[in-house]
Amino acid sequence: MVKPIRRIVAGENESGDAVVLSDGPSPDVRLDPSRPGFAATRIWVTDSTPARVRGVRETLDLTHSIEPPPNGSVCRVIEFPPEAGYRRDISDDDVCNYFRIMGSPDASTLRHEGRHPYMQKTATLDFCYILEGEITLVLDLEEVHLQAGDTVVLRAANHAWSNRSGAPCIVIFSHHDAALEG
Repeated sequence: MVKPIRRIVAGENESGDAVVLSDGPSPDVRLDPSRPGFAATRIWVTDSTPARVRGVRETLDLTHSIEPPPNGSVCRVIEFPPEAGYRRDISDDDVCNYFRIMGSPDASTLRHEGRHPYMQKTATLDFCYILEGEITLVLDLEEVHLQAGDTVVLRAANHAWSNRSGAPCIVIFSHHDAALEG
């Protein structure tokens, strides 16, 4: 059972006073049927920089993908279940299905000789905060063990997240559109 993520959106009303515009669980949750307990919850999406804040009450109607829209950003919370319960049963089709569910089929860098089945690469700058639990960041040539309170700045690097512990891990992501050249 995944934890619902309460999302409070605050802004200004028609009179210019700061108010709560919405308060409740984020309605945009994607699950991975091959990883029981996995949940990716989108919190907010922007489609421009600087982001528009006036007159915008909701953004989760924008196309769902791991990557943000061009010049935009995505804030999401992901709950990673322990891998011991599913890792040996994951097939290539399962991995491809996950990336389709997330709206980013081209993000997968799945290779049979790869370090992890969920390896991925996107043209994004990601700020990652381990909120709860522990997880391993898997890169092409090394791995980094992370625990609650650690942060990662991920700059368009091929990677996967591997929860080798016995408890769920919750990570907050802020994904930003990035230029790979220049």
